[in-house]
Amino acid sequence: MSSIGGVSEQASAMSGTATGSDTGALVVRLFGWIMLAATAAFVLNNYLTYWLDLPGVAPLFGGAANGSDNPAMSAVQLGVYALLIALAAGYALRQRGKLLRADSRRISAINDFVIRAAFFAVLSVGFVDAAISFLRVEGLLDGLVGSELATELGRSRFRGPYVHMPLIGLSIVLAAFTRTLGFIWLALLVVAAELLIVLGRFIFSYEQAFMADLVRFWYAALFLFASAYTLWEEGHVRVDVFYAAFSTRTKGYVNSVGAVLLGMSLCWTILIIGMGSKQAIINAPMLAYETTQAGFGLYVKYLMAGFLGVFAVSMLIQFVAYLFDAVADIRGEPGARNTSSGAAH
Repeated sequence: MSSIGGVSEQASAMSGTATGSDTGALVVRLFGWIMLAATAAFVLNNYLTYWLDLPGVAPLFGGAANGSDNPAMSAVQLGVYALLIALAAGYALRQRGKLLRADSRRISAINDFVIRAAFFAVLSVGFVDAAISFLRVEGLLDGLVGSELATELGRSRFRGPYVHMPLIGLSIVLAAFTRTLGFIWLALLVVAAELLIVLGRFIFSYEQAFMADLVRFWYAALFLFASAYTLWEEGHVRVDVFYAAFSTRTKGYVNSVGAVLLGMSLCWTILIIGMGSKQAIINAPMLAYETTQAGFGLYVKYLMAGFLGVFAVSMLIQFVAYLFDAVADIRGEPGARNTSSGAAH
């Protein structure tokens, strides 16, 4: 499957300047890039606060510190927001007069990379974790890696940092050198994994917990990671009794308002509720490397909690690109996309 929207080719084709007044476009461009900067700062500070046990920025605003109160470190963490927002604003100002569609494609290219990395991560982690679980349940792991390492591989706090995290790092590298999102392959793998369960259960009378865990792991990734791509391709269900008859300009107004008030607000709600504290629904299982109760299942439940964070971030990025494209429609900029649904012209 090709990357989101044929990003690189379309971005280069639309690097020209916009005509007419660009004050409104500048405001939208500043808003969008600052939104992305704030998202990056939020995720980075979440890691610094809850994984590295820094105090966070809350003490500067009268909130409770994470661990010991350290005003200097809190100021540094607040400075992360200031620095990234300043860089985003500077970039947006340098793009003044350029087409918003070029920014939209550029942002989609960023999202393309994020989703590719997530795809390779679930692919590699799924295969490797399933192999380890199979060897454990069949009593083959001790003879292959030794009893000491086999025991460690049975602990989530070892398997997560020393098996999953290196695979995720490798996936990020692979994502930098590939151009496919892989959703078709992931869907095929979900079907193949489910087929193996059926064949094993009814033909060979063999079924293990890790087999069902693998299906859930890949299916959850397929559903959540493909959402941003589906948004870009106008593939989400839309009640278009009135929308279908709107002009391109009116559709731009509807899409821009919806992207901000409905899309971005939902994504921030997920991030704030899910990552707002150590006990939050995304942070808590990830910090504990939470696993399922099945002793020989996959050790990936904590990663599935992280899927919600990836979903929120990727959708937020895509909503910014969607906003830019919608405002470009309002301004009558050239280069509008043709989607399969026919919603964008």
